[in-house]
Amino acid sequence: MDEKKFKVLISGGGTGGHIFPAVSIANALRAKYPSVEILFVGAEGRMEMEKVPAAGYNIMGLPIMGMPRKLSLKWFKFVVEVIKSNKKAKKIIADFRPNVAVGVGGYASYPALNAASKAGVPCLLQEQNSYPGVVNKKLAGKVRKICVAYDNMERFFPAEKIMKTGNPVRQDICNIAAKRSEALEFFGMEADKPIVLVVGGSLGAKTINESIAGGLQKFADAGVQLIWQTGKGYIETARGLVGKEPRKGLYVNDFIYKMDLAFAAADVIVSRAGASTISELCIVGKPVIFVPSPNVAEDHQTKNAMALVDKDAALMVKDVEARNTLVDTALNLVSNMSLRESLLQNIKKLELLDAANVIAEEVYKLVYEK
Repeated sequence: MDEKKFKVLISGGGTGGHIFPAVSIANALRAKYPSVEILFVGAEGRMEMEKVPAAGYNIMGLPIMGMPRKLSLKWFKFVVEVIKSNKKAKKIIADFRPNVAVGVGGYASYPALNAASKAGVPCLLQEQNSYPGVVNKKLAGKVRKICVAYDNMERFFPAEKIMKTGNPVRQDICNIAAKRSEALEFFGMEADKPIVLVVGGSLGAKTINESIAGGLQKFADAGVQLIWQTGKGYIETARGLVGKEPRKGLYVNDFIYKMDLAFAAADVIVSRAGASTISELCIVGKPVIFVPSPNVAEDHQTKNAMALVDKDAALMVKDVEARNTLVDTALNLVSNMSLRESLLQNIKKLELLDAANVIAEEVYKLVYEK
Protein backbone atom coordinates (compact mmCIF):
# COMPACT_ATOMS: atom_id res chain seq x y z
CA MET A 1 0.00 0.00 0.00
CA ASP A 2 1.26 3.50 -0.92
CA GLU A 3 2.16 5.23 2.36
CA LYS A 4 -0.16 8.16 1.59
CA LYS A 5 -2.93 6.19 -0.12
CA PHE A 6 -5.47 4.76 2.28
CA LYS A 7 -9.23 4.55 2.84
CA VAL A 8 -11.16 6.16 5.67
CA LEU A 9 -14.79 5.54 6.59
CA ILE A 10 -16.41 8.34 8.62
CA SER A 11 -19.76 7.74 10.27
CA GLY A 12 -22.27 9.76 12.26
CA GLY A 13 -24.62 12.69 11.92
CA GLY A 14 -28.19 13.64 12.72
CA THR A 15 -27.40 17.28 13.51
CA GLY A 16 -24.94 19.93 12.39
CA GLY A 17 -23.10 19.31 15.65
CA HIS A 18 -22.02 15.90 14.37
CA ILE A 19 -21.77 16.69 10.66
CA PHE A 20 -19.56 19.81 10.74
CA PRO A 21 -16.78 18.11 12.79
CA ALA A 22 -16.95 15.05 10.53
CA VAL A 23 -16.55 17.17 7.40
CA SER A 24 -13.74 19.16 9.06
CA ILE A 25 -11.84 15.93 9.78
CA ALA A 26 -12.38 14.81 6.18
CA ASN A 27 -11.14 18.16 4.86
CA ALA A 28 -8.02 17.95 7.05
CA LEU A 29 -7.32 14.39 5.87
CA ARG A 30 -7.72 15.39 2.24
CA ALA A 31 -5.45 18.44 2.67
CA LYS A 32 -2.69 16.46 4.42
CA TYR A 33 -3.00 13.25 2.40
CA PRO A 34 -4.38 14.09 -1.08
CA SER A 35 -4.58 10.42 -2.14
CA VAL A 36 -6.89 9.45 0.72
CA GLU A 37 -10.26 7.93 -0.22
CA ILE A 38 -13.12 8.89 2.11
CA LEU A 39 -16.61 7.44 2.41
CA PHE A 40 -19.24 8.72 4.82
CA VAL A 41 -21.99 6.59 6.37
CA GLY A 42 -25.06 8.39 7.70
CA ALA A 43 -28.69 7.83 8.61
CA GLU A 44 -31.25 7.87 5.79
CA GLY A 45 -33.45 10.96 5.84
CA ARG A 46 -31.16 12.93 8.16
CA MET A 47 -29.39 16.15 7.23
CA GLU A 48 -26.00 14.50 6.60
CA MET A 49 -27.46 12.95 3.44
CA GLU A 50 -27.69 16.51 2.05
CA LYS A 51 -24.80 18.32 3.78
CA VAL A 52 -22.04 15.75 3.16
CA PRO A 53 -22.47 15.58 -0.66
CA ALA A 54 -22.65 19.40 -0.64
CA ALA A 55 -19.19 19.34 0.98
CA GLY A 56 -17.88 17.14 -1.83
CA TYR A 57 -17.94 13.66 -0.29
CA ASN A 58 -19.74 10.40 -1.04
CA ILE A 59 -22.16 9.11 1.58
CA MET A 60 -24.19 5.92 2.04
CA GLY A 61 -27.28 5.85 4.25
CA LEU A 62 -28.40 3.29 6.82
CA PRO A 63 -32.11 2.83 7.68
CA ILE A 64 -31.37 3.59 11.34
CA MET A 65 -33.41 5.66 13.79
CA GLY A 66 -33.01 6.84 17.37
CA MET A 67 -33.92 4.45 20.18
CA PRO A 68 -37.51 5.11 21.33
CA ARG A 69 -37.62 6.40 24.91
CA LYS A 70 -40.95 4.73 25.70
CA LEU A 71 -42.23 1.24 25.06
CA SER A 72 -44.42 1.43 21.95
CA LEU A 73 -44.84 0.04 18.45
CA LYS A 74 -41.87 2.17 17.46
CA TRP A 75 -39.70 -0.34 19.29
CA PHE A 76 -40.58 -3.02 16.72
CA LYS A 77 -39.63 -0.67 13.89
CA PHE A 78 -36.41 0.28 15.72
CA VAL A 79 -35.34 -3.36 16.12
CA VAL A 80 -36.07 -4.13 12.46
CA GLU A 81 -34.08 -1.09 11.31
CA VAL A 82 -31.15 -1.98 13.59
CA ILE A 83 -31.01 -5.45 12.02
CA LYS A 84 -31.17 -3.97 8.51
CA SER A 85 -28.55 -1.33 9.37
CA ASN A 86 -26.14 -3.88 10.82
CA LYS A 87 -26.45 -5.98 7.69
CA LYS A 88 -25.95 -3.00 5.36
CA ALA A 89 -23.03 -1.67 7.42
CA LYS A 90 -21.31 -5.06 7.22
CA LYS A 91 -21.68 -4.99 3.41
CA ILE A 92 -20.36 -1.42 3.18
CA ILE A 93 -17.26 -2.42 5.18
CA ALA A 94 -16.73 -5.50 3.01
CA ASP A 95 -17.12 -3.52 -0.25
CA PHE A 96 -15.20 -0.36 0.70
CA ARG A 97 -12.53 -2.13 2.80
CA PRO A 98 -11.45 0.90 4.86
CA ASN A 99 -8.04 1.02 6.54
CA VAL A 100 -9.52 2.99 9.44
CA ALA A 101 -13.00 4.01 10.64
CA VAL A 102 -13.95 7.24 12.44
CA GLY A 103 -17.13 7.73 14.47
CA VAL A 104 -18.42 11.18 15.42
CA GLY A 105 -21.60 10.14 17.25
CA GLY A 106 -25.18 9.92 16.05
CA TYR A 107 -27.44 7.07 14.97
CA ALA A 108 -25.35 5.64 12.15
CA SER A 109 -22.09 5.50 14.11
CA TYR A 110 -22.85 2.35 16.04
CA PRO A 111 -23.65 -0.10 13.22
CA ALA A 112 -20.86 1.32 11.05
CA LEU A 113 -18.09 1.22 13.68
CA ASN A 114 -19.35 -2.04 15.18
CA ALA A 115 -19.09 -3.67 11.75
CA ALA A 116 -15.66 -2.11 11.13
CA SER A 117 -14.31 -3.25 14.48
CA LYS A 118 -15.59 -6.82 13.94
CA ALA A 119 -13.79 -6.81 10.57
CA GLY A 120 -10.53 -5.89 12.29
CA VAL A 121 -10.51 -2.26 11.11
CA PRO A 122 -8.86 0.10 13.65
CA CYS A 123 -11.39 2.68 14.87
CA LEU A 124 -11.26 6.19 16.34
CA LEU A 125 -14.04 8.06 18.14
CA GLN A 126 -14.45 11.82 18.21
CA GLU A 127 -16.55 12.86 21.22
CA GLN A 128 -17.71 16.47 21.06
CA ASN A 129 -19.53 16.71 24.39
CA SER A 130 -18.51 16.94 28.02
CA TYR A 131 -21.05 14.15 28.63
CA PRO A 132 -20.87 11.42 25.96
CA GLY A 133 -23.87 10.08 24.12
CA VAL A 134 -25.02 6.47 24.42
CA VAL A 135 -23.50 5.46 21.07
CA ASN A 136 -19.97 6.59 21.88
CA LYS A 137 -20.09 5.09 25.38
CA LYS A 138 -21.11 1.73 23.85
CA LEU A 139 -18.37 1.95 21.21
CA ALA A 140 -15.57 2.92 23.61
CA GLY A 141 -14.49 -0.68 24.19
CA LYS A 142 -14.24 -1.37 20.46
CA VAL A 143 -11.98 1.53 19.42
CA ARG A 144 -8.26 2.30 19.69
CA LYS A 145 -8.38 6.07 20.23
CA ILE A 146 -10.94 8.54 21.63
CA CYS A 147 -10.44 12.24 20.81
CA VAL A 148 -12.20 14.55 23.28
CA ALA A 149 -12.76 18.27 23.83
CA TYR A 150 -13.15 18.39 27.63
CA ASP A 151 -11.15 17.45 30.72
CA ASN A 152 -12.07 14.58 33.08
CA MET A 153 -13.41 12.31 30.33
CA GLU A 154 -11.82 9.26 32.00
CA ARG A 155 -15.09 9.14 33.97
CA PHE A 156 -16.64 7.71 30.81
CA PHE A 157 -13.82 6.26 28.70
CA PRO A 158 -10.67 4.19 29.30
CA ALA A 159 -7.98 6.75 30.23
CA GLU A 160 -5.32 5.14 28.04
CA LYS A 161 -7.42 5.71 24.91
CA ILE A 162 -8.20 9.39 25.54
CA MET A 163 -6.53 12.28 23.74
CA LYS A 164 -7.68 15.88 24.27
CA THR A 165 -7.79 17.50 20.85
CA GLY A 166 -10.74 19.88 21.01
CA ASN A 167 -13.53 19.81 18.47
CA PRO A 168 -12.93 20.38 14.75
CA VAL A 169 -14.42 23.67 13.56
CA ARG A 170 -15.07 25.42 10.26
CA GLN A 171 -11.86 27.20 9.30
CA ASP A 172 -13.66 30.30 8.02
CA ILE A 173 -14.50 31.35 11.60
CA CYS A 174 -10.84 31.91 12.46
CA ASN A 175 -9.58 35.51 12.26
CA ILE A 176 -13.04 37.04 11.86
CA ALA A 177 -12.04 40.51 13.13
CA ALA A 178 -10.97 41.53 9.62
CA LYS A 179 -14.44 40.66 8.27
CA ARG A 180 -16.48 43.11 10.37
CA SER A 181 -17.09 45.79 7.73
CA GLU A 182 -18.05 43.11 5.18
CA ALA A 183 -20.36 41.57 7.80
CA LEU A 184 -22.12 44.85 8.57
CA GLU A 185 -22.79 45.38 4.88
CA PHE A 186 -23.95 41.80 4.32
CA PHE A 187 -26.53 41.92 7.14
CA GLY A 188 -27.51 45.58 6.65
CA MET A 189 -26.32 46.63 10.10
CA GLU A 190 -25.18 50.04 11.36
CA ALA A 191 -21.64 50.28 12.74
CA ASP A 192 -22.49 52.54 15.69
CA LYS A 193 -25.24 50.35 17.24
CA PRO A 194 -24.67 47.06 19.13
CA ILE A 195 -25.64 43.78 17.50
CA VAL A 196 -27.04 40.63 19.13
CA LEU A 197 -26.74 37.39 17.14
CA VAL A 198 -29.31 34.69 17.95
CA VAL A 199 -28.74 31.12 16.72
CA GLY A 200 -30.71 28.07 17.81
CA GLY A 201 -28.58 25.45 16.10
CA SER A 202 -29.00 24.13 12.55
CA LEU A 203 -32.59 23.01 13.25
CA GLY A 204 -33.74 26.08 15.21
CA ALA A 205 -34.90 26.32 18.83
CA LYS A 206 -38.54 26.94 19.77
CA THR A 207 -37.92 28.49 23.19
CA ILE A 208 -35.23 30.87 21.94
CA ASN A 209 -37.37 31.89 18.97
CA GLU A 210 -40.43 32.60 21.13
CA SER A 211 -38.29 34.53 23.62
CA ILE A 212 -36.85 36.75 20.90
CA ALA A 213 -40.24 37.19 19.24
CA GLY A 214 -41.68 38.45 22.52
CA GLY A 215 -38.83 40.93 22.95
CA LEU A 216 -38.54 42.50 19.50
CA GLN A 217 -39.87 45.84 20.74
CA LYS A 218 -37.39 45.82 23.64
CA PHE A 219 -34.50 45.43 21.21
CA ALA A 220 -35.84 48.27 19.07
CA ASP A 221 -36.39 50.57 22.08
CA ALA A 222 -32.84 49.90 23.32
CA GLY A 223 -31.34 50.67 19.90
CA VAL A 224 -29.92 47.14 19.67
CA GLN A 225 -29.72 45.44 16.27
CA LEU A 226 -30.59 41.78 15.76
CA ILE A 227 -29.36 38.97 13.51
CA TRP A 228 -31.80 36.09 14.08
CA GLN A 229 -31.49 32.55 12.71
CA THR A 230 -34.86 30.89 13.31
CA GLY A 231 -34.58 27.45 11.70
CA LYS A 232 -37.11 26.26 9.12
CA GLY A 233 -39.93 25.59 11.58
CA TYR A 234 -40.26 29.17 12.78
CA ILE A 235 -39.30 31.36 9.83
CA GLU A 236 -42.85 32.06 8.60
CA THR A 237 -43.96 33.05 12.11
CA ALA A 238 -40.93 35.32 12.46
CA ARG A 239 -41.50 36.95 9.09
CA GLY A 240 -45.12 37.51 10.03
CA LEU A 241 -43.93 39.40 13.11
CA VAL A 242 -41.26 41.52 11.43
CA GLY A 243 -42.96 42.05 8.07
CA LYS A 244 -41.90 41.02 4.58
CA GLU A 245 -39.89 44.16 3.85
CA PRO A 246 -36.28 44.36 5.10
CA ARG A 247 -35.83 46.58 8.16
CA LYS A 248 -32.59 48.33 9.02
CA GLY A 249 -30.91 46.67 11.97
CA LEU A 250 -33.03 43.51 11.83
CA TYR A 251 -31.97 40.46 9.82
CA VAL A 252 -34.13 37.33 10.01
CA ASN A 253 -33.54 34.08 8.14
CA ASP A 254 -34.13 30.36 8.67
CA PHE A 255 -30.44 29.52 8.17
CA ILE A 256 -27.29 31.64 8.07
CA TYR A 257 -24.87 30.27 5.50
CA LYS A 258 -22.28 33.00 6.17
CA MET A 259 -21.84 32.17 9.83
CA ASP A 260 -18.32 33.63 9.85
CA LEU A 261 -19.83 37.02 8.95
CA ALA A 262 -22.57 36.65 11.58
CA PHE A 263 -19.93 36.00 14.25
CA ALA A 264 -17.86 38.93 12.96
CA ALA A 265 -20.83 41.31 13.21
CA ALA A 266 -22.01 40.25 16.67
CA ASP A 267 -21.27 42.03 19.95
CA VAL A 268 -23.24 39.46 21.98
CA ILE A 269 -24.29 35.95 20.94
CA VAL A 270 -27.30 33.92 22.15
CA SER A 271 -26.97 30.22 21.39
CA ARG A 272 -27.84 26.65 22.23
CA ALA A 273 -24.95 24.76 23.84
CA GLY A 274 -24.09 22.01 21.40
CA ALA A 275 -20.47 20.95 21.71
CA SER A 276 -19.37 21.98 18.22
CA THR A 277 -21.04 25.36 18.65
CA ILE A 278 -19.20 25.89 21.94
CA SER A 279 -15.87 25.00 20.34
CA GLU A 280 -16.52 27.53 17.58
CA LEU A 281 -17.55 30.22 20.06
CA CYS A 282 -14.34 29.74 22.07
CA ILE A 283 -12.42 30.56 18.88
CA VAL A 284 -14.75 33.42 17.92
CA GLY A 285 -14.19 34.98 21.35
CA LYS A 286 -17.40 36.96 21.83
CA PRO A 287 -19.60 37.27 24.95
CA VAL A 288 -22.14 34.43 24.90
CA ILE A 289 -25.42 33.58 26.61
CA PHE A 290 -26.16 29.87 26.41
CA VAL A 291 -29.72 28.52 26.49
CA PRO A 292 -29.11 24.74 26.68
CA SER A 293 -31.66 22.52 24.98
CA PRO A 294 -33.54 20.31 27.45
CA ASN A 295 -34.43 17.88 24.65
CA VAL A 296 -31.08 16.08 24.41
CA ALA A 297 -29.77 12.88 25.95
CA GLU A 298 -28.46 13.15 29.52
CA ASP A 299 -29.04 16.94 29.46
CA HIS A 300 -25.53 17.18 27.98
CA GLN A 301 -25.98 20.74 26.69
CA THR A 302 -26.36 22.05 30.24
CA LYS A 303 -23.18 20.19 31.20
CA ASN A 304 -21.41 21.68 28.15
CA ALA A 305 -22.52 25.20 29.06
CA MET A 306 -21.62 24.84 32.74
CA ALA A 307 -18.07 23.88 31.80
CA LEU A 308 -17.76 27.50 30.56
CA VAL A 309 -20.01 29.19 33.10
CA ASP A 310 -17.89 27.72 35.92
CA LYS A 311 -14.84 29.41 34.37
CA ASP A 312 -16.66 32.78 34.07
CA ALA A 313 -16.42 32.38 30.30
CA ALA A 314 -20.16 32.56 29.47
CA LEU A 315 -23.61 33.23 30.91
CA MET A 316 -26.46 30.72 30.95
CA VAL A 317 -30.25 31.07 30.94
CA LYS A 318 -32.25 27.90 31.57
CA ASP A 319 -34.65 26.96 28.79
CA VAL A 320 -37.61 27.01 31.18
CA GLU A 321 -36.77 30.59 32.23
CA ALA A 322 -35.85 31.96 28.79
CA ARG A 323 -39.23 33.44 27.82
CA ASN A 324 -39.17 35.62 30.94
CA THR A 325 -35.49 36.52 31.23
CA LEU A 326 -33.49 35.91 28.02
CA VAL A 327 -34.07 39.24 26.27
CA ASP A 328 -33.42 41.26 29.45
CA THR A 329 -30.25 39.24 30.11
CA ALA A 330 -29.05 39.93 26.56
CA LEU A 331 -29.78 43.66 26.77
CA ASN A 332 -28.12 43.91 30.19
CA LEU A 333 -25.02 42.20 28.82
CA VAL A 334 -24.95 44.55 25.81
CA SER A 335 -24.84 47.54 28.17
CA ASN A 336 -22.31 46.04 30.64
CA MET A 337 -18.97 46.63 28.91
CA SER A 338 -16.81 45.33 31.79
CA LEU A 339 -18.71 42.01 31.93
CA ARG A 340 -18.52 41.68 28.15
CA GLU A 341 -14.76 42.17 28.23
CA SER A 342 -14.33 39.68 31.08
CA LEU A 343 -16.39 37.00 29.29
CA LEU A 344 -14.49 37.65 26.07
CA GLN A 345 -11.09 37.24 27.73
CA ASN A 346 -12.09 34.07 29.58
CA ILE A 347 -13.73 32.28 26.64
CA LYS A 348 -10.68 32.94 24.43
CA LYS A 349 -8.51 31.06 26.94
CA LEU A 350 -10.48 27.88 26.12
CA GLU A 351 -9.91 27.83 22.37
CA LEU A 352 -8.33 24.76 20.75
CA LEU A 353 -7.62 25.74 17.18
CA ASP A 354 -6.04 22.82 15.38
CA ALA A 355 -8.30 19.90 16.32
CA ALA A 356 -9.09 18.69 12.79
CA ASN A 357 -5.40 18.42 11.83
CA VAL A 358 -4.47 16.69 15.09
CA ILE A 359 -7.28 14.14 14.63
CA ALA A 360 -6.30 13.61 10.97
CA GLU A 361 -2.77 12.74 12.14
CA GLU A 362 -4.16 10.28 14.69
CA VAL A 363 -6.26 8.65 11.95
CA TYR A 364 -3.14 8.31 9.78
CA LYS A 365 -1.18 6.75 12.68
CA LEU A 366 -3.90 4.12 13.14
CA VAL A 367 -3.54 3.06 9.51
CA TYR A 368 0.14 2.20 9.97
CA GLU A 369 0.16 1.25 13.64
CA LYS A 370 1.43 -2.28 14.05
